[in-house]
Amino acid sequence: MGSLDTERATIGWAAKDPSGILSPYTYTLRSTGAEDVYIKVLYCGICHTDIHQIKNDLGMSNYPMVPGHEVVGEVKEVGSEVSNFKVGDKVGVGVLVGCCRNCRPCEADVEQYCNKKIWSYNDVYTDGKPTQGGFAESMVVDQKFVVKIPDGMALEQAAPLLCAGVTVFSPLSHFGLKQSGLRGGILGLGGVGHMGVLIAKAMGHHVTVISSSDKKRVEAMEHLGADQYLVSSDATRMQEAADSLDYIIDTVPANHPLEPYLSLLKLDGKLILTGVINTPMQFLTPMVMLGRKAITGSFIGSMKETKEMLEFCREKGVTSMIEVIKMDYVNKAFERLEKNDVRMNPLELTLLLKTRVLLEYKPGWQEMKDC
Repeated sequence: MGSLDTERATIGWAAKDPSGILSPYTYTLRSTGAEDVYIKVLYCGICHTDIHQIKNDLGMSNYPMVPGHEVVGEVKEVGSEVSNFKVGDKVGVGVLVGCCRNCRPCEADVEQYCNKKIWSYNDVYTDGKPTQGGFAESMVVDQKFVVKIPDGMALEQAAPLLCAGVTVFSPLSHFGLKQSGLRGGILGLGGVGHMGVLIAKAMGHHVTVISSSDKKRVEAMEHLGADQYLVSSDATRMQEAADSLDYIIDTVPANHPLEPYLSLLKLDGKLILTGVINTPMQFLTPMVMLGRKAITGSFIGSMKETKEMLEFCREKGVTSMIEVIKMDYVNKAFERLEKNDVRMNPLELTLLLKTRVLLEYKPGWQEMKDC
């Protein structure tokens, strides 16, 4: 076993500027310590957030940037104080790779709300070096932010669960919405919405998908197993569904009115926001007051919740819809994602974001020269 105290070079696919075009990039992994795990990457999911980051849509991008935060790989080496993992374990890494460990959220095991959390890429680690993500040959990650992939779960199926899966599972768990028999709504059928339907159904919920048009009805009902489908512009059907839902997980990442969806909630119902929206949203307070309803939010999930979610999905047989591609196809994959052209085979369905595109690492691509 080699020394974990020495730096090592690796190869990733990085954006070099806001064009977002990725090309092979050789860089040095940060110095590793006693609690670190050295991981050979096997699969990494492509998320719409990656597009925003590589193209500097949020105005905070630093280059060169190796994206990817739905990482699945194999442990190749462990530090002297690593107790949770051994060489050969199949593991996952999600959105975060660090936190302060001393604040109230950290002490409560909800480190995703730490003000000093460290993102898996486009951030700076405690040693002052930039973090780089999973579109790479390998990573070094603190054991706290690594999870085991349960035995019996296909590795390629696990990757999307590390982001979209836990984003849904966390609020359902935290707000006491895991028990069977609840009636839930999923607003928006993107990546998170797709996992929302699958996980809520696995919990035994009656699930209503709410969308702005009828075009995703077949996908929602026949392929994902939703119980009901509502078009938000259909005033008659929306009125008929009033006061019928215990919760709604709102996954829409663009500004939209809240009143139509608040009206669907029962007494004490919850509207849970998970989409990032950078403009103010408005609602009339009586819509909340007269049903003692709550508008709240949730951000990904903790490491504890991630472990629980993976085990839940293994036990219930929850799988995501994926398309596996090779690493050198990544730029074309991003183009397809932006154009709503992420497709499965003809027997499956055509989806945007509901189909997660996974990068698969095969011997040979590592030999490409740095551009």
